[in-house]
Amino acid sequence: MSTRRDFITLVGSAAAVWPLAARAQQPAMPVVGFLGTTSPESYGERLRGFRQGLRENGFVEGENIAITYRWAENRFDRLPELAADLVRQQVALIVAGGGTPAALNAKAATATIPVVFGVAQDPVRLGLVASMSRPGGNVTGVNFFNSELSAKRLELLRAVVPAASRLAVLMNPAIPANADAQLRDVETAARAMNLQIQVFSASTPQEIDAAFGMLARERPDALFVGGDTFFTSRRVQLANQTVRHGVPTTFSLRDYAEAGGLMSYGASLTDAYRQMGVYAGRILKGVKPTELPVVQAAKFELVINHQTARIIGLTVPDKLLVAADEVIE
Repeated sequence: MSTRRDFITLVGSAAAVWPLAARAQQPAMPVVGFLGTTSPESYGERLRGFRQGLRENGFVEGENIAITYRWAENRFDRLPELAADLVRQQVALIVAGGGTPAALNAKAATATIPVVFGVAQDPVRLGLVASMSRPGGNVTGVNFFNSELSAKRLELLRAVVPAASRLAVLMNPAIPANADAQLRDVETAARAMNLQIQVFSASTPQEIDAAFGMLARERPDALFVGGDTFFTSRRVQLANQTVRHGVPTTFSLRDYAEAGGLMSYGASLTDAYRQMGVYAGRILKGVKPTELPVVQAAKFELVINHQTARIIGLTVPDKLLVAADEVIE
């Protein structure tokens, strides 16, 4: 009788242990590290696009994947430590969602954890990848760079200010590879349109104000603001200054037009982040970054702030309003 009781007890104990053992053997939910340069509020549409890309590969945040977010809150000096923190947590991959600064810091932090970036500059010139088709190493992503983008932005600006002959160009010299590449493109496009250009530099909020002080004295016909992560973080300041000084301005992203800037033409970041989500999903399924060529942004958009045009006394041609992807009234 004692032997039978011992046997029943042994079987009961095993039955209780087996489910626990089975659960322990189940693979842990993969964790993705997301490195952002600003704050969650400014990433709303971009994060929706990113999550859509993940869903296209069968991953849903909170169900079969976890995402750990790190936000620099516009303090780029924090990015090295935030990237290092994600590496210490041994995340499955890092999504560098804050442009060039986030991408460079993520790459510097690890040579083994896959990194998916989204940058508006040439990633080869930045040293992120060996080539577009064969990235090499642990890094790949989405590129918003387009050598014809500057010419298109100037063409659209000229349509609004047809008599313009003097163009101011505002660049951030903090990332020379970015500023130099854009400036070359602008100079080439400006020469073709018989535009004289004058370059201004700013890499701090105070320098932005100082640059507009000089612009007020020089009185250019129009302004071209270079595509730059720091400038994007200061888009309200930039938009306000352009309206205050009444200078017709072209920007690189819709964020500026939504903040009050006159017009923007550039990559749709919602779609670009969707592509980043697709790549993240493929890597989670086992594809190596070296097998994923850097993908070019596929969708570009023109946004015009018609209210700002009226405030600074500009008449936007009807054909441009019809062609715009969005007109802000």
